[in-house]
Amino acid sequence: MTPSTVRLRRGAVTTLAVGALMVTFAGGPALGAPVSASATATATEPPVPSDSASASAGDFRALTPAVKKQVDEAVRRVMREANVPGVTVGLWTSDKGQHVRSFGVADKSNGNRMSPDLYMRIGSETKTFTVTALLELVDQHKVGLDDPIGKYVDGVPNGDRITLRELAGMRSGLFNYTEDDGFFKALTSDPRRPFTPQQLLDYAFEHSMLFPPGEKFSYCNTNLILLGLVVEKVGGRPLGDFIQKNVLEPAGMNHTSLPDDAAFPNPHAQGYTDQTATGKVENATDWNPSWGWAAGAMISDLDDLHTWARTVATGILPDGHTLISPVTQKQRLNTPPTTIPGAGYGLGIFNVQGWIGHNGSLPGYESLTIYLPSAQATLVVLLNTDIDHAGTEPSTLFGEAITKIVTPGHVFNLPAQPAAR
Repeated sequence: MTPSTVRLRRGAVTTLAVGALMVTFAGGPALGAPVSASATATATEPPVPSDSASASAGDFRALTPAVKKQVDEAVRRVMREANVPGVTVGLWTSDKGQHVRSFGVADKSNGNRMSPDLYMRIGSETKTFTVTALLELVDQHKVGLDDPIGKYVDGVPNGDRITLRELAGMRSGLFNYTEDDGFFKALTSDPRRPFTPQQLLDYAFEHSMLFPPGEKFSYCNTNLILLGLVVEKVGGRPLGDFIQKNVLEPAGMNHTSLPDDAAFPNPHAQGYTDQTATGKVENATDWNPSWGWAAGAMISDLDDLHTWARTVATGILPDGHTLISPVTQKQRLNTPPTTIPGAGYGLGIFNVQGWIGHNGSLPGYESLTIYLPSAQATLVVLLNTDIDHAGTEPSTLFGEAITKIVTPGHVFNLPAQPAAR
């Protein structure tokens, strides 16, 4: 969902809407988030979804040739209106069929077509993997969700009061480093430069707390940098290695990784952004995503995200074994409301009108990976631009257009928070 975005100075709920890690270069960093930064979480909690919920006939329309045609027409319409170069869409259900198709171009310079096998940067969807790694440590009784972050990382403002649960649930009150002017200048002046986690935290900690821990929802990439450091310290290995061994390998996800540099496996799409120092559109394919790290630097492809959608939403691996214990998974899916009607946020995951997952965005790329438990249905959208259309993330435009057709009772409508400047 949107907060999954890593957009510079953008809200956190828009992309992964499900999570994205956008760096709105021209407007400030925002690893992605479509909800208001000060969304309060005091309303009644929505029910926790279950993969075993019986699917009602009206939850998902059968993917007949006529419905697939409607989906294709909706995707092409959004592409035209939002000027999206290329997009891949995947829809899968347990009993209503599936539909996978790519549209447009992966490379505007040579016209190479978009295809389902391309690697893509997934921005704030990274948050779902980082939090999953943390929850595995919870299941191993090596950390507690109500432990203070100060137990693991020194120098955190209010570190003796902010819990790991509040960090994962975007309720810490910490300042989002991607909204710092100094960070913005450093990143846009040389988008290929590397950043260390401590450098990112230094930008955040120059600012006062926004509110007392636990008081409000506020999408914040700083939270995930801290959780990444916790996983590394307690897990005893680099975050990318821990995720690889403990999350990706058990799930059989062989085309997903957390790079520690600008490396990008082939074949991949070229990515286009206007989050630049000048505001002009540039090719961001080889920009260094280290500034997003545990909040938004991962790479994946359509097949792996198809696997991940159900895995992260249920805690169950494709082979039927448990990745996250039912007790811990239930805590992850406790998604208190945000200020966005119909949208809640749990531990590194969104619930938007019943769709569980995250969105992602960072310069040049956007993604959306969501699962509807009541219909046992998955939707994945991957595209090679993060340029907004009328103030809305293009991934959200695709998600809304598609779900209006296939799940009219569960429309994914996660609005983006405007750029800060």
